[in-house]
Amino acid sequence: MRKIMLPVVAMLLLLSTMLHAQEKVDMGMMQKIKDEEKNNSQITTIAHNITDVCGPRLTNSPGYKRAIDLITKTFRDWGLVNTGPEAWGEFGRGWSTEKSYVALKQPYYQPMIAYPVAWTNGTKKQITAPVILLDKLDSANIDKLGADLKGKIVMVKTANINLRSAAKAYSTRYEDSVLNKMPDTYMLNRKQIDYFVPLVNNEYKTTLYLQSKGAAALLKSNSSGRDGTITVDGTSAYAKGYDAPLPELVITREDYLRLQRMVTDKENVQLEMDVQNKFYDDDLTGYNVVGEIAGTDPNLKNQVVMLGGHLDSWHSGTGATDNGAGCIVMMEAMRILKTLGVQPRRTIRIGLWGGEEQGLYGSFGYVKNHYGDPKDMKLKPEQKDVSAYFNLDNGSGKIRGIFLQNNEAVRDIFKAWLEPFADMGATGITSSNTGSTDHLSFDAVGIPAFQFIQDPLEYETRTHHSNMDNYDHLSIDDLKQAATIVAAFVYNAAMRDEMLPRKPLPQPERFIFETDTPF
Repeated sequence: MRKIMLPVVAMLLLLSTMLHAQEKVDMGMMQKIKDEEKNNSQITTIAHNITDVCGPRLTNSPGYKRAIDLITKTFRDWGLVNTGPEAWGEFGRGWSTEKSYVALKQPYYQPMIAYPVAWTNGTKKQITAPVILLDKLDSANIDKLGADLKGKIVMVKTANINLRSAAKAYSTRYEDSVLNKMPDTYMLNRKQIDYFVPLVNNEYKTTLYLQSKGAAALLKSNSSGRDGTITVDGTSAYAKGYDAPLPELVITREDYLRLQRMVTDKENVQLEMDVQNKFYDDDLTGYNVVGEIAGTDPNLKNQVVMLGGHLDSWHSGTGATDNGAGCIVMMEAMRILKTLGVQPRRTIRIGLWGGEEQGLYGSFGYVKNHYGDPKDMKLKPEQKDVSAYFNLDNGSGKIRGIFLQNNEAVRDIFKAWLEPFADMGATGITSSNTGSTDHLSFDAVGIPAFQFIQDPLEYETRTHHSNMDNYDHLSIDDLKQAATIVAAFVYNAAMRDEMLPRKPLPQPERFIFETDTPF
């Protein structure tokens, strides 16, 4: 067996080397891409406009619509074609906070850091109300307190009374040795979704029940937060037929634990609160924004290479690392290619998606409209013409490599494409999958779709969905590196003779984030 296997292994290695050697990379163009980003980068301008100027980009909020208008104008100024918003289906109501003020009133005055949960009601006017402690957020405990809840600001007792350790570093980078061994990341299965969604829906219904009992507001806190960092998301009340629950606010962990101790000690704790939230019902349609550099090869121009990331964000920050960073990089990659006067053989199309935070709505709606539904795998003609989709959505860390999504046929191609950027730290290729973002929408209908490996920095530890997710937490040099590599990957995919190899088509299956109720 050993004597037979050795020649076979040698032959396979030789074949792999030959295939790798056959992948052509225009090193002159790679250098031009590097030079353009080094000498003329627009990363900071794009980042400032998307974050500082547009503000939070909650789907269908004024900030989201500002971003679509700004990006559409930018694309047109750059000379992209077929640009502008594109409807993907019904999303629901927009929402924004017009005013948010919370302070400890008794036994002494002190202002607090607090952010309303999206798609919740406001207080209508400034109120002063006592704080009451609920053992658990369920109907039984609500009924137990009964009439005592009326007019009260409710907290739910937490057993975790320790702050996250200050000794643990927030920001990290990957060692080179782990890049080729990256495991599956952020991957969820149907069993996990089917467990999670009822929990979310039950909490939503419980807050409606709490509202019906006359509670004035509900306070929340994140067990992982400290030093004024809080994580805020939203309710299901964006969707048609879902009523908005009572005012819900997330406060800092330190303030939450202090209030709990005081209420437990039977202190007379009262808060002053004025929360003004606004709903937008004028247009329930969800929108993405797209733009193209047209292909020029008569035989290939109808084929498409896509790049993108989600444009929507949560609202306590300005969505800088989640996912302004991905949009900034993808926009800059398009600018680089357009500025260099690239004449791609295939059309290059950028898509910036809405509704990702609610379940990849924008990208999945786009895929269903253009390519097919994984539920029945009845594919549309356009599906066969997409060579690849490249996504970026794991913060502002530099690109260290790429996840193959179990598509081993592209390994040697991507290895060749990464080689010019080894000196920039991008060397990793892992067979593993990464999930929970927009490339999954494309992968679900058999389109080669990839997310890059990125240095974590402080994405999961501080900025993700938090009030710290703003411009000043972007790593600008890392974004410049990422834009350079994305531009190169997109260029190579648009210029090669063949489309990228595909995995076997998946079997018909409901999309992982498609559920019967919103979450």
